[in-house]
Amino acid sequence: MAIGDHSERGSVTVELVLMIPVLVLLLWFLVYCGRLSDTRLQIEDAAHQAARAATLERSRTAAVADARDAATTALREAGITCGDLSVTALGTLEPGSTVRVAVTCEVGLRDLALLQIPGRTILTAEAASPVDVYRSTTTTAGEATAP
Repeated sequence: MAIGDHSERGSVTVELVLMIPVLVLLLWFLVYCGRLSDTRLQIEDAAHQAARAATLERSRTAAVADARDAATTALREAGITCGDLSVTALGTLEPGSTVRVAVTCEVGLRDLALLQIPGRTILTAEAASPVDVYRSTTTTAGEATAP
């Protein structure tokens, strides 16, 4: 047995022990990136659902309320907890127009990274939905709505 053989003994074990924390941190980072990406997609979906819900209403007040309800329901069903949720709707409800909705959600990093990381991030998504050109302009009571 050569002298060099004894000096190399156990070096693979030491390298593995030193690499494990780096690999675990890399794995947590990948989980964080994946969960952040999924949360962004869920918020975009909530914005789309909110825009569609707003276009189904006849009054601006009801449209904003339905948009907020749709976004809240979509996020709750997706398992996303917003510390602060903001839903804004822009546009008119005239047939053929477009309603734009923006959903802003403040998400805790603790939820995203599955670690006790302090801090929050704000995610925003926007969606637009057309108001049906052929819909009636009367309410369910038969009264005409203002254009």
